[in-house]
Amino acid sequence: MNVTPSATVEPFEHPALFYRDADEYLAGTVPFLLEGLAAGEPVAVAVPGRNLELIRGALGAAAAEVRLIDMGEAGRNPGRIIPGVLRAFTDLHPGRRVRIIGEPIWPGRSATEYPACLQHEALINLAFSGRDVTILCPYDLRGLPHEVIEDARMTHPVLVDGSVASASAHYALERVLRDCNRPLPAPEDAAVMRYGQGFGDDPLGRVRAFATEHAARIGLTGERLEDLRLIASELAANSLDYGGGSGTLRVWQEGDRVVFDVSDGGHITDPLAGRCPTPIHQLGSRGLLVTNLLSDLVRIHTGQGGTTIRVYFDVDGADPLEHLRSIEDAGFTGSPEGLANA
Repeated sequence: MNVTPSATVEPFEHPALFYRDADEYLAGTVPFLLEGLAAGEPVAVAVPGRNLELIRGALGAAAAEVRLIDMGEAGRNPGRIIPGVLRAFTDLHPGRRVRIIGEPIWPGRSATEYPACLQHEALINLAFSGRDVTILCPYDLRGLPHEVIEDARMTHPVLVDGSVASASAHYALERVLRDCNRPLPAPEDAAVMRYGQGFGDDPLGRVRAFATEHAARIGLTGERLEDLRLIASELAANSLDYGGGSGTLRVWQEGDRVVFDVSDGGHITDPLAGRCPTPIHQLGSRGLLVTNLLSDLVRIHTGQGGTTIRVYFDVDGADPLEHLRSIEDAGFTGSPEGLANA
């Protein structure tokens, strides 16, 4: 199945593949991959583990020529997918057409995660505009709610159902990005502190101590606690430099997750902030990138009235750097370990 038009002004292609069962899934994905291999294009698959095994088995010996990535792990945080999965692969192959199957939305994604997934699908169109890349996104028609399928029609310019590919009449990138920029009220029982101008000395030290103390009480330990400490410090530093010189930190528990957010008077105007690989020596622009790479979920609300960045850590979650290492290179001038140990 060739979903790429023979002639187009925009080299980037972002079709949604609708499927109903395993047979339709393989019919829509395997020929796409084999066509890429036959054309000499670098090819990757980033889908949840069960579907990854379906594709691996159907490809047979050809699977050795395809980069296979478990999206259930590498893409647990949707904000990590563009820099840590998609750009990590495409940036390894400059000047070449690249094909990727990416499935960031599957049955079982939580209501808390879904807005970040939807935002990710919309931002792909900005992140890869003008690049020689095709990213095919499968959607399970039987397993996903009707509203999710309707959203897919708004985030993908091309829709594929069976052997038919057609332009989406509902594509609405700006509307989706606007709808995903939702206010993020915190629970009344959250632990709260203010930092910055007028709130005592050593604001970053106080932020690190406050965040780690409360996260440890909830159950976060080891390297994951150190990741949270780093992120809290990076986000608070952004408040001091770009958010009016002060901010508010809140920490609380949601089920088996530690949640914290940072609010300040800044306004993030770049919709791709934190999703573009950045050399680690560019300290002023890496805070959001570090946040996306190291956390389990990130939500952001930003506007003229200020910004809230909310970060989730699974108490028993795995180290996301293990999955970034498996992709070999996340497009940084330096290693993922360098980010974590900064």
